[in-house]
Amino acid sequence: MLLFQFPEEVLHCIFCHLDYKSLGRLCQVCKAFNEFVNRDAVWKKIARGLLNTGITWNGTDIYPHIPLKERVKTAQNWGNGACKRFIPLKWKTKLLPWLQLDGDVLFLSQATNIGLYRLHRDSRRLQQTAFKIYSGHKGDVCCFALTDSHLISGGSDGTILVHSRRSDLSTFLLGHSQEVNCLDIKDGLTVSGSRDRTVRIWTSNSSFPRSTICMADRVWSVAVSPTVSSFVTGTACCENFSPLQIWDFERSTCVCRLGSGFRRGAGILDIVFESPFQLLTCGYDTFIRLWDLRLSTQKPVREWEEPHDSALYCIQTDGNHMIASGSSYYGVVRLWDKRQKACLQFYQLSSRPVSSPVYCLRFSSSHLYAALATSLHSLDFRHSHIHAK
Repeated sequence: MLLFQFPEEVLHCIFCHLDYKSLGRLCQVCKAFNEFVNRDAVWKKIARGLLNTGITWNGTDIYPHIPLKERVKTAQNWGNGACKRFIPLKWKTKLLPWLQLDGDVLFLSQATNIGLYRLHRDSRRLQQTAFKIYSGHKGDVCCFALTDSHLISGGSDGTILVHSRRSDLSTFLLGHSQEVNCLDIKDGLTVSGSRDRTVRIWTSNSSFPRSTICMADRVWSVAVSPTVSSFVTGTACCENFSPLQIWDFERSTCVCRLGSGFRRGAGILDIVFESPFQLLTCGYDTFIRLWDLRLSTQKPVREWEEPHDSALYCIQTDGNHMIASGSSYYGVVRLWDKRQKACLQFYQLSSRPVSSPVYCLRFSSSHLYAALATSLHSLDFRHSHIHAK
């Protein structure tokens, strides 16, 4: 019996032991092998071991519309640091921009407005002009979050605006007295944190907070658990206790504090849940920390230190092996492999003597976008012309 005459189940068992180069060569043997090898199931085992293929820790595929073979090819460039750089947008005034990705649309805040920019479906180039603008804040937009139906933004004027994405309706949520530094939303519940040392919980059917939690410090970051049973707050760490606290949604009470021994001023600037029991944090003390709530609330399971002693403003994860971080100096973006201690790749996006933090970053399967004080930067990992430093 010839190899291509074996049942598909047997072929799959054989081919899943091959590496990506061998599978690539196998595609060139004949038409039948090419069709079989191009199936996502053949590449899934390889994809789980690479960076940013869209296969998460539990096997979920977050980019099912992109062939897995294509994503595995692009993943080689993420690991090797090979990409092509662009600066699709620039502006003259120094700002604290925030951004989000939603399919083929990039949301970018600039001063009091949030602009929506289309990404070309094939080239992924950003259109230079926003096709829609959300506005309404009297002060600059500090942060915003997206749902399928709404855009919720927090401003330096202390207000929260809920914009409908399907109409021109907007609703103000009043409660904070100072700038809203952070917010997160899941299943109709919004959590906001402010410089006024309060955390407020909002429901989708009221313009007044369901509950208000008075904090001992300024609140820099919040994240809602995927189970929507709890949320985590990160504060400025100007008091003598841990800046990380887990809160119960129903009772609005503190369940526990994470970690100990934080130095004064080691505020938490970003929090990202990877699963209901794992989360990543970063901030002023230059560390990325991975916490596993099943094991310990006193000590992180892994730590990665920014080698140039810079504060870490933001982090993002692929849900599996990769972390991307944005530093406080010279627009440095770093890529980390969680299986390694040292930084994997880094890119300096702003040039000397101009220095800007990376205020926010987001990535897709093929691109990374970073917002600096006067520009938006794009790294295209489908190309391999430029390597990281």
